Amino acid sequence: MDGACQIDDAMIETHETDASDDSARGDGPHSGPYEGDSHHQGDSTPSIEPVRVVEAILFASDSPLPASKIANILGVGDARDVKKHIAALNAQYESVGVSFRIEEIAGGFQMMTLSAYNTWLTKLLRAREETKLSPASLETLAIVAYKQPATRADIETIRGVAAGDMLNRLRELNLVKIVGRAEDLGRPLLYGTTKHFLEVFGLGSLEDLPQVEVLKSPGATPVARVENPPETLPEDAPSEEPPQLRIAEGA
Repeated sequence: MDGACQIDDAMIETHETDASDDSARGDGPHSGPYEGDSHHQGDSTPSIEPVRVVEAILFASDSPLPASKIANILGVGDARDVKKHIAALNAQYESVGVSFRIEEIAGGFQMMTLSAYNTWLTKLLRAREETKLSPASLETLAIVAYKQPATRADIETIRGVAAGDMLNRLRELNLVKIVGRAEDLGRPLLYGTTKHFLEVFGLGSLEDLPQVEVLKSPGATPVARVENPPETLPEDAPSEEPPQLRIAEGA
């Protein structure tokens, strides 16, 4: 019996020793945040180095930026420090083997791709030019999108000009397609938009098109509508003469 009591006492002492050790480390079930937790909880935002800010500024800019302007935006250091940051970034880019560098052009700095990639970039630029829509094409496409299915006559009535070439161009770009024929005389073709149209303009469906009221200029003044216009006077009706000015004598 005494031996059992001694074993139980030893087990209790061992458990208390382990619990005290856990509390000291902050691992206990009732322990509060330890010193390491304050670092994780208080420093939720990682520290941002100035060199990364310079990189972000140049990445977002579409034109060369002088070092002095970058320094003003950065708010730390001067133009000399900015140039050091740029040199460090270029060294990192070269060591990693990325396809661009920060070049000094036109009195400023700008991110530019290396000349070794010109072959593929030329194809990209050519494709962008081929898919670029003119204002006339956009007008025609908008009419088709909102009026579909629409005939060529419907589009020309709204625009006031011929729409054949514009429709052919939009069909080549896979933005417009023939969806059927109208029941009118001659059974003209009906045009509608394609799935590619939704992809290009980031629409889930045609229901996501902006409402016409939203597209109106917010500052536009509505035109007053005359419900009961005045009757037209007959041609032989006497017209009111404007009042004559009299010049006082001696004036």
